[in-house]
Amino acid sequence: MSRPPLPPFDEAGARRKVRLAEDAWNTRDPGRVAMAYTEDSVWRNRSEFFTGRAEIVAFLTRKWAKELDYRLVKNLHAFWGDRIAVRFRYEWRDAEGQWWRSYGNENWAFDDTGLMRRREASINDVAITEPERIFRWPAPGPRPDTEPELPDLPW
Repeated sequence: MSRPPLPPFDEAGARRKVRLAEDAWNTRDPGRVAMAYTEDSVWRNRSEFFTGRAEIVAFLTRKWAKELDYRLVKNLHAFWGDRIAVRFRYEWRDAEGQWWRSYGNENWAFDDTGLMRRREASINDVAITEPERIFRWPAPGPRPDTEPELPDLPW
């Protein structure tokens, strides 16, 4: 199975890979998302470490059961050869109705077929109020092209 764009990445290919990942994650479909990773993909997500598609599906299922109304935006930060670095923000609410904005960085490494073999994510969460939300497109679903990639926000 091949998942273009394939490494080594040029800028257009790296940007396309980032947008395809963003669109898939915004479906909140763990099985669909997991197909972009190798069978033995190695992950670090915050303080969790795991390996393989089955564990990716289990992790994403838990994640989206907790992170309701999830909307994600990813931006290309850097690329080289078979690697891409991404910065991202996503917004979600918890079961009590508290909204959160999560900020993070990811480092990705791909195999020759374009599947991600390694994903390392560092993420921080900040409580926000509902009026502070900026990602308001209908979810689940991809970010419309009319929405900005990552708007500048005051820290």
